[in-house]
Amino acid sequence: MTEALLGELVLRSSYLLPAPVSTIYFGGGTPSLLPIADLERLLSAIQKQFGWISDAEITLEANPDDITKEWLSDLKKYTPVNRLSIGIQSFQETDLNWMNRAHTARHARLCLELALGAGFEDLTIDLIYGSPTTTDAFWEENLEIAGEYGIPHLSCYCLTVEEGTALHHHVQKGKKAAVEEERAAHQFEYLMDWADKKGYEQYEISNFALPGRYARHNSNYWRGEHYLGLGPSAHSFNGLSRQWNVANNALYIKGVQEGNLLFEQEQLSQEQQFNEYVMTMLRTQWGCAKVRLQELHPEGANRLEAAALVYLSNGWMVEQQGCYQLTKAGRLLADRIAMELFI
Repeated sequence: MTEALLGELVLRSSYLLPAPVSTIYFGGGTPSLLPIADLERLLSAIQKQFGWISDAEITLEANPDDITKEWLSDLKKYTPVNRLSIGIQSFQETDLNWMNRAHTARHARLCLELALGAGFEDLTIDLIYGSPTTTDAFWEENLEIAGEYGIPHLSCYCLTVEEGTALHHHVQKGKKAAVEEERAAHQFEYLMDWADKKGYEQYEISNFALPGRYARHNSNYWRGEHYLGLGPSAHSFNGLSRQWNVANNALYIKGVQEGNLLFEQEQLSQEQQFNEYVMTMLRTQWGCAKVRLQELHPEGANRLEAAALVYLSNGWMVEQQGCYQLTKAGRLLADRIAMELFI
């Protein structure tokens, strides 16, 4: 797979503008299982093909059970990776068992201690709320533990049960309890209040960071910056279109070897560009700029302005410095509000 990634990198070198990249993200799948030597090769190739700015954010996703002292030492010694994204999910054994996670509650704490001890201070962790086993007490404790470790960035997601997954099948068959929406909403409200008290800024619906510790890579997604994705199923975006690679590993590798990348592409209409901007930016603390809305689709912008009146009057949205922003109450209904504002 590493050879295929290196091959795709060369084949798609013209996708991005000829300028050093500012962020690199190894995520999706299990990049923490990638040998350090392969990680070195990939980073060296990116440096040669594009280069990166001096303070580039280089993130690697890792599972708690993959993190060892030796691995961290090698990662620090042989690569420029400077940020870790760790899929903790919960510090509660009951939650982890319900989610079928491979790591234990002890692993969850130990990996943070090892990462911090190895000098990786730029950490983000994933936490899940709203699962049937996550009581309010468990959720409060999860957040307190994250705070005790001084984790500068938290990505907190409500458990969703996607159709076609094993979890959805178990819920449908009554083998596992369904998500309680009322409790999930309460835990999200608690999360926002806790973050405020602890000095975290909710700069996106699911993302909280101490001042100056935002995830630059993810912020680029929400702001509509261009990005190049490499590997099976990887998505890329250039402002006018998005494309995604074939998901099948064998077909992906074969295509790269033959110099014929297999992907699907979607050209974004003016309406789609408008709707994407509303969907992504409304989730952020920056909100949707009225000037940008007019640039994208004047008619849609005028319609949105009229539709937003109800949310401005009921306290779900505010208008500040020419931008529409969701309030705390509005963030509970972010997707619904965005859809109401679409063209």
